[in-house]
Amino acid sequence: MRQLIAAAVQISCTDEIEANLDKLEHHVRAVARRGAQLVVLQELFEGVYFCMDEDKRHNVRARPLDGHPTVARMAALARETGTVLPVSLFERDGSRLFNTLVMIDADGKVLGHYRKSHIPNSPGYSEKLYFADGDTGFRVFETAAGKIGAGVCWDQWFPEAARAMVLMGAEVLVYPTAIGSEPSYPGWDSRDHWQRVMQGHAGANLTPVIAANRIGVEKGEMNEVVFYGSSFITDHTGAKLAEADRVSESVITAALDLDEIAAARRSWGVFRDRRPDLYQALLETTPERLLTKDAA
Repeated sequence: MRQLIAAAVQISCTDEIEANLDKLEHHVRAVARRGAQLVVLQELFEGVYFCMDEDKRHNVRARPLDGHPTVARMAALARETGTVLPVSLFERDGSRLFNTLVMIDADGKVLGHYRKSHIPNSPGYSEKLYFADGDTGFRVFETAAGKIGAGVCWDQWFPEAARAMVLMGAEVLVYPTAIGSEPSYPGWDSRDHWQRVMQGHAGANLTPVIAANRIGVEKGEMNEVVFYGSSFITDHTGAKLAEADRVSESVITAALDLDEIAAARRSWGVFRDRRPDLYQALLETTPERLLTKDAA
């Protein structure tokens, strides 16, 4: 039996990097004392979610991964607590900017990085202004906590990404996230839809999912977003094992038996009975009838 104690942390963020990291460190240390081996942190936790505004002055926030102080600090924390930490950052690579996840193993070693593949573009979430399309392809990291497939926020809406990572060997899927209200549609609450999509990934792939969202009201120059938290952990059937509320700084945990889950994944038949010869449509350009001007 390989039992994994998985956790997700959700906090509110200001533009004080060290204060945000102090809060996260406190929560990681506390949940590590409770046995957590994998702790998923939210997307772009160093500061406020600057993508609310279309202002390229925010590009100064991006830093190279080499010598990145937050990576160094989180690596020291991982080593101290014996936890695997996926760390979400605004990366500068020469003239290119990426929304990047760095995977840090329980001994503090940086295992590599993943650059967000799917970049959204809508009022309040103007990420195409800031981030280039990720060029790493999907990544699965072999960690002390198991084989972890990592996506970032908008990636979680794409079943192709989840299936690809499980085919690559992922035993758990993790999604650092920043999602909340829609400035253009103030009455629209996507929280339940958001959760159900990822629950579907878990059930379809017989693979647990961990999503860590942020909370709080963040105001930009033009837009305001109310992040709705609700971080959660599923089992391999998509059932929620743990869930945070919408407004509280929280840490949630769940126990996962990776060997038992692997046996269920092998026996259920969804991978045995796949028909890749029929999936050519997935490789074609999206039909115009399914596109809107906001999808550009």
